[in-house]
Parts: sequence; C-alpha cells; structure tokens
Amino acid sequence: MNLKKIKRVIISVSDKSNLKLILPVLKKFNVEIISSGGTFKKIRDLNYKCTEVSNYTKFPEILNGRVKTLHPKIYAGILNIRKNTKHKTQLKVHKIYNIDLVIVDLYPFEKKFNDKTKFNKLIEYIDIGGPALIRSAAKNFNDVTVISNINDYDQLVKELKINKGSTSIKFRKFLSAKAFSLTAYYDSIISNWLNDSLQIKFPEKKTIHGTLIANLRYGENPHQKGSLYGTTNNSDLKKLHGKDLSYNNYGDIYSALSVLDSFDKNTGTVIIKHANPCGVSIEKNQIKSFKNALSCDPTSAFGGVVAINSIVSKKLASELDKIFFEVIIARGFN
Repeated sequence: MNLKKIKRVIISVSDKSNLKLILPVLKKFNVEIISSGGTFKKIRDLNYKCTEVSNYTKFPEILNGRVKTLHPKIYAGILNIRKNTKHKTQLKVHKIYNIDLVIVDLYPFEKKFNDKTKFNKLIEYIDIGGPALIRSAAKNFNDVTVISNINDYDQLVKELKINKGSTSIKFRKFLSAKAFSLTAYYDSIISNWLNDSLQIKFPEKKTIHGTLIANLRYGENPHQKGSLYGTTNNSDLKKLHGKDLSYNNYGDIYSALSVLDSFDKNTGTVIIKHANPCGVSIEKNQIKSFKNALSCDPTSAFGGVVAINSIVSKKLASELDKIFFEVIIARGFN
C-alpha cells in the first residue's frame, strides 16, 4: 500500500467552516500543524496547537499577504524525495523538516468574478501561494498527501483512522489528480477573464473549463458512458419529469435550442432527431406551428426531441401526446 505517516501538515484555507472535522484526527495522531493568517487564528480559536508560518520560516508575511508561504523551508519540506540521500542531506544542512500533508483551498476568484467584482479588486483574488502549495504536494504524491477540496475532509479522516495516521499511495495519487484538475480549472477561469477583458476571442492557447453537472443514462451508444459538464455549476435546463437523459438527448436538446435562438420569442417549433432538424416552423400560433413542423417529416420525428418556443398549453399538450418524443422542451407548461 506504500503507507506514509503524517507527521506535519500545513493548512491554509479560505473556507474555514469545516476545519473542526479534521483537527481532532490530526491531534489524535500527534500531527504538527503549521498555518497562516486567518486559518492560524481559527485553529487557535478552536483550542488546537498551531505554529504560525512566519514563526516556522522565521520570515514575516509581506506585501499585504501576497507573500506568506512562498519560502524554501515550506517547499523543500513538501518537494523532497524521502528516499533520496542527497535530499536528506540538504534538508539536514538547512534544518528543514518534512511536510507530509497539505490542506489548501484557493481564493474564491470564480465567486468574486460572478459577483461582478471590479477589475482591480478581482486581481487580488488571483491565488499564487495556494496553487503553488497544491501543485507541489500533488507532484510529490509518492510521499505527500494533498487536500484541495473541503469535500475531501471526510475521506482524509477515514483514511487516517484506517491506516493509523498514514495514507496509502492509491489515496495520495487520487487526490493528486483532483488537485491538478482544480488548479487547471482555476487558471482557465482567470485566463479567459483576461482574454475577454482584452476582447481576444481566439487566443493562441485556449482552455475550456467545466464542472460535472450530471452522469448521463449512457453515452452516444447504450454500452458507453457519458457525463454532462458546464462552465457554471448548474445546468440552464430544469427537468420536470422523466428518466435520466442520454448523450444524444442532450445533443438534440442543444441543437434544438440553437435553432430556436434565431426565432422571435414565443414563436416557432423545432423537432430534432439525431442532431438533425426533421421539422421546423416559425408559425406564431403554437398549435399550427407544431403541426407544420411535424408535417415536414412525421416518420423521423418519432422518438425525437421537440422544442416549443413558448409555454405549452393543455391543447398543445394533447397534440404532443399523440406521438412519442424522447424529450419535450419548452419555455414552460401551464
């Protein structure tokens, strides 16, 4: 299992709400805690022993907190290869100790961006020390454990209890993968924000970030798997009824919406089958509109997706009920 004992941890988090979940288990296994700023104060307020980063490194926080953890004593403690004799010697010469666990989250840039924070203030929510700590620990996953998400605290507690204060290589590698996904996501938001501010639509390098919204019923074919990701944490669709959607369902839904987007509001119907329009109408009367769209190709319409660019009335619902559709999407249903 390649178990690694946790003897020393650095904790630096913006979201301090769940620290009380992990502090008892760290105390149980005599883990030394290093922390900074508000996290240090919170840990002390919860009556746990903690060494402030500036005392540990013998170097004060400077530049209004922009430089706190960026110090060789921190990074050498994380990045050294435990079995490397040369590394051991260098650490001994410089009186540097191993840091076996890194618990860090990132400044809430995305939240502040969504809150329309002004440009100059938003810059201060670009985290530097956090990603550096996370990436360092994630790179050295053979020896170091990294927690980059508050939702993983429970897993850490369980792991430490099972392994009596140690973590397994499988656990560390899994968290490393999560950590690199997080920092890539975080940087992509910042990159896209700066490109947008400069009206650069096609930069030389483009990263498209996504958050998992749902696991699909199946992928493009029933034997394949698929998931839905979005650039926000929520889908712009609200499912009212029915089974889980498949990859093809979503493809057809967004194809239908892209056609409807060119219509006037409350006007038109689109029927899609396998990403191809098999019926389209721009008639304003919703009953006529649906019938016109259906008459284009009633055979292909069966089992397709119908998108109504208005609120579905009971009369229209009765018409829709006469043919099987995989999905009915509309502005609403009365």
